[in-house]
Amino acid sequence: MTNRIAVNTVDISNLAVCIEDVRRAVLTPLQSPEPPTDFHELRGRLEAVKDKLPKLYQETAVKPFLRKLDELGPRGFVDILIRDPERNSNARLMLDIAQAILQHGEGYFPLATDAFQEVVSDLYDGFLSAADRVGVKPPDLSVIPALVKWGSPESGPYTWPVDATSVFDLQAAIVSLPPIHANAGVLSWPSLPHEVCGHDILHADIGLLEELSQTVWNELNRANVGHNLPDYWASRIDETASDVLGVLNAGPAAAIGLVGYFRGMNAAFTGKAALRNIGPTDDPHPADILRGYLGAYATGLLEFSGAQEWQRVILAEADKDLASIRLENRAVDANAARESARIVAETIMKTKLRSLEHTSLSQIQNWRDRDEQITLALRSLLQTTGTPLPTLYRDGFYAAHVIAAAVTEALSKNANPEIVFQRMVTLLKMMHDANPSWGPLIVPHPGDIFRHFAYIPVIEAQKDVQLYV
Repeated sequence: MTNRIAVNTVDISNLAVCIEDVRRAVLTPLQSPEPPTDFHELRGRLEAVKDKLPKLYQETAVKPFLRKLDELGPRGFVDILIRDPERNSNARLMLDIAQAILQHGEGYFPLATDAFQEVVSDLYDGFLSAADRVGVKPPDLSVIPALVKWGSPESGPYTWPVDATSVFDLQAAIVSLPPIHANAGVLSWPSLPHEVCGHDILHADIGLLEELSQTVWNELNRANVGHNLPDYWASRIDETASDVLGVLNAGPAAAIGLVGYFRGMNAAFTGKAALRNIGPTDDPHPADILRGYLGAYATGLLEFSGAQEWQRVILAEADKDLASIRLENRAVDANAARESARIVAETIMKTKLRSLEHTSLSQIQNWRDRDEQITLALRSLLQTTGTPLPTLYRDGFYAAHVIAAAVTEALSKNANPEIVFQRMVTLLKMMHDANPSWGPLIVPHPGDIFRHFAYIPVIEAQKDVQLYV
């Protein structure tokens, strides 16, 4: 029996329905609870829940944060709030850390929170486990998966990398999604690989961002793309590389998912479901249209057999929104913009980096036919309600496969995004319940816990094929 994935035509015929699902979700006025700004009330609530988080996070997040609060005292706590009245800097960070701990401890959206946490934990595990980083040292700043929270809707998805949270002595980052995405908006979840395997990973290795920025600038300058594109991309390397890392960890779903998510958000805020062609000077992100091209070319460089077909489809989607590209008040030729995105994707994925022991990002993580097989099998579990999810699907794959399955299934003809979303969350929750990192042991990377077999019986190999084909 040959373990091969069937050749499937890419089907995103339900994209408009998924975009409308995002638009409605973004316009839903659901706010997350704010943590108390009274020092004593906050300190008391944190004390009450500190033992409800697993040992791993008690030692790396809860206890360090409590010690920092005690060091600050009521006067220092209030001073931080006064110095950041708009809640954009240290005060927001402090309250977000508190909120992450409280939401886990007090059971805010417990099903979706556990599902959200499982995605983050598995993404970290897939990029940082010893099996994936052979010959590459652990990150300099953190190897602990981020804690998740539901945050302000107007902020969208965001992360506080570990170099930020370390101000409060944490050894883990904080990742936030708008609270409505606990219940709706399946295309919002592909943003998680961008936040987790992007920002958090990039900030954990000292010198990685700087090296990527310089390498991208060098390659674009060598290609003579013009239009100030070398400086434009290099100055936005954090967001740019995060998009590419999202694709490396979640496959084409990360790229097409972001296209749909951006269209849905733009439809909510501007009334037009299209990628923006304008890149303001003060925006740290590349213009939407460039991110669409970047995701397409990054997908085309992946190691699965359908990569080129997916690249074609995503490029075609981006081209539908192409108008007059204007970056930092400069008109940019569309062909130059596309070519620059192709060069940037290849440079970020393929360059062997000194800061990673002369290893490329695509060598650490990639999307292969095996990942497509798993995703295809999982899609059948996300199609209907009423059928219990079998317990055998709690392991044997990563949460990225579940996200990829949910996105590609929701995008397919006649799919119901709401049903797919709820099944996705339920499956991720089942995985979370079996995750040893959330048990009594300190297990930063469950992927490091595996048996090394000397011999695999034929019956086991057959079972493996039957599970995923």
